[in-house]
Amino acid sequence: QVQLVESGGGLVQAGGSLRLSCAFSGRTFSRYAMGWFRQAPGKERELVAAISWGGGSTYYADSVKGRFTISRDNAKNVVYLQMNSLKPEDTAVYYCAAKLGATIVGGVEPDYWGQGTQVTVSS
Repeated sequence: QVQLVESGGGLVQAGGSLRLSCAFSGRTFSRYAMGWFRQAPGKERELVAAISWGGGSTYYADSVKGRFTISRDNAKNVVYLQMNSLKPEDTAVYYCAAKLGATIVGGVEPDYWGQGTQVTVSS
């Protein structure tokens, strides 16, 4: 059974930065595509960023392009989301997710979810 544990959320002022981490355990990390989703109150969950199992392919939602960077360390079984130039509209619970295989984009339902970490950006 895969376990995903997020960390790094918190309260930050607009324009600031945060780095989220997601620790993966229970299976072979390098066989899973990884993604970061977020859900704000009253809104649908959306895929923010994703990375292929080898790290060679990434995806970003238009709303975060140029500000967020997803990366992974297959030696440490961790995926990161570096968030810069944060805006109040980035406020949400951020979830790490894993999908066995090469991709997690295109409406693919993840196999596993983390518990979520709150990110709050004040104006």
